[in-house]
Amino acid sequence: MTSTPKSIIPATVNPDLQKERDGASFSSEEFAAWWSKGENVLKFNREVRAYMQKDVDQGEMLQLQAKSHVEINEFSQRSAIEAAQKLRRLQQERNPGGDDYWPKLYDHPVMWGLVPGGNPFGVMYVMLVKALQAQCTPEQYEEFGKRVERFEICGTYAQTELGHGTFLRGLETRADFDPKTDEFVLNTPKLSSYKWWPGGLGHSSNYCLVMAQLYINNQFKGPHMFFVQVRDEETFEPLPGVHIGDIGKKMGFIGVNNGFLGLKNVRIPRTRMLMRHAKVNADGTYVSSPTNVLTYFAMVRTRCVIAKNNAYVLAAASTIATRYSAVRRQSPINPKEREPQIMDHVTQQMKLFPEIATSLAYHLASDYLWNLYDVTLSDIENGKYERLPELHSLSCALKVTCSSDSAAGVERLRLGCGGHGYLSSSNMSNLYVLATAACTYEGENTVLLLQIGRFLMKSWRSALSGAPLAPTVQYLAEVQKNPDFGTWTGSWENMVKAMKYTAANKTRLAFKSLSARLSRGETEENAANHTGIEFTQAAELHGRAFVFSSFTDEVTGPKSKTRSASLNRVLENLLELYLVKETLNQMSNLLRFIQLTDTDLRILQDRLETVLTKLRPDAVAIVDGFDFSDLQLNSTLGSFDGNAYERMFDAALKTPMNQKSVPKSFNELLKPFMKSNI
Repeated sequence: MTSTPKSIIPATVNPDLQKERDGASFSSEEFAAWWSKGENVLKFNREVRAYMQKDVDQGEMLQLQAKSHVEINEFSQRSAIEAAQKLRRLQQERNPGGDDYWPKLYDHPVMWGLVPGGNPFGVMYVMLVKALQAQCTPEQYEEFGKRVERFEICGTYAQTELGHGTFLRGLETRADFDPKTDEFVLNTPKLSSYKWWPGGLGHSSNYCLVMAQLYINNQFKGPHMFFVQVRDEETFEPLPGVHIGDIGKKMGFIGVNNGFLGLKNVRIPRTRMLMRHAKVNADGTYVSSPTNVLTYFAMVRTRCVIAKNNAYVLAAASTIATRYSAVRRQSPINPKEREPQIMDHVTQQMKLFPEIATSLAYHLASDYLWNLYDVTLSDIENGKYERLPELHSLSCALKVTCSSDSAAGVERLRLGCGGHGYLSSSNMSNLYVLATAACTYEGENTVLLLQIGRFLMKSWRSALSGAPLAPTVQYLAEVQKNPDFGTWTGSWENMVKAMKYTAANKTRLAFKSLSARLSRGETEENAANHTGIEFTQAAELHGRAFVFSSFTDEVTGPKSKTRSASLNRVLENLLELYLVKETLNQMSNLLRFIQLTDTDLRILQDRLETVLTKLRPDAVAIVDGFDFSDLQLNSTLGSFDGNAYERMFDAALKTPMNQKSVPKSFNELLKPFMKSNI
């Protein structure tokens, strides 16, 4: 192999990319502050990120896919531990003796890129710690919850089984109370009962929070949470009765160390059942929770996390593809002119800009969801549970639409990078599997749509009777009072109304179908199953109507007065693009209930093309405003300097395959075969 310079990457920014930044009509710094929720937050995030990324070898990050499964898990565990150690040091340097903020940052976006294969301790902070905080008594949290929070022990949240996932009542793991010893006896009675999928369970946890069916005197009490030690704290050997391990390599999240867990007569103290809400006393008496929804509240929070994270995933992919589209030149528009930047092709703009707008749409919608979560959590602490059904429904809706849209969007952006997007070093494949995995974990999307559909049926019944409705479904009552949509004008407010009107009428038709089946004598369960397709259609439109509304409110509402005119113009263009393209995508649904002429459709197409043109000069500055570091993007195509070709070639030179000029396989395999005269 010929020798090469230590680095072939120029120290300067690609001139095509710099030209884009110089020609922007607004400040990407102002955009970044808005995206981050304020200049102080942006400053804090950047300082923490710089501290965390110091001394991290991005070259090793780029070569992660070349490692074995065992090496990837070891690398991810080491990276995650080093990140925790850095956060602790940062806490000691910045705020000694103050409130610990490092655990809150462990699953924060500033951590992106530090564990590119996925954090084996991510579930511990996204789900386990939060579940313990919400479900433990103060005494329990003091005894073992704080140990998890301080990373003195490591654990995960074990709910999904080999045979069951979203359907909690179908879980087969049992916890039988033994009053003689004041213990619970846990068992996974058959293979399908094994816990399967929990992140970090394989070889990165010595404790886990097990969701199991509680039985007292063989009487079923439903699913409850039990804090179970599975490995010795000193030796890490599995405890008696515990069968535990890694489930093997996956499409993505290759470093998360997802695991399996079997339990055979594993005994734990009675006080290791989380008893903030439901309780089992020493004499075996059972005190039920005030509402069953609290049992899966940890999943609700995780769906809020997914909605926000998948907006970031799509924003990251948009950044990579947009920067690459600024430096890649190909296919002359005019034969006698130089090959243009591929972003000058309108078809390329249609691959890029709608995904940028969709990133914003879900970023803003998830902000509303998180506010609702915080309010609901505060209500629960005060014994109020009225908001839980709405939070559950909205978290499901945004989890579904954001995960499905981001998965499709990342793939569209990967294709927008041509063949180079197929390289592992582009990081597009990793972003895709991050996005698409969210379509099935924490509730498979179709199952969640069916749950939303049932919520909409209840809400429609309430609207018919004049009962009060949750804020996010009040449009159902409005449509019942005024069933005529009126005139299509194509204004933003009119498009929001159209999406709500369509969602409401889809809900009405689903309710009509459900009622007809019930009147024919079908059971509620069978009728709901047979109306499932209509349930899912109404549920998806409900979610999209909410995103329409939240995006429009942010851009046109009072907050616009706090932004510069130039930033407002950019946000208005992105809103225009999102509403127009999504309205066109949903046209088959809208036309069923709303009268639009061919002229109306032509105008929408013209608006789509016009707003693409308006966004073209600002595209690079917008994705710069997402404020991802090169290490977070981990992409040869999407670096800030735009030197994509040099970075691709540099990464190729550093692959293990290219470290020897003659591979071992030549002398062992290829040469003997060619000389064998076969």
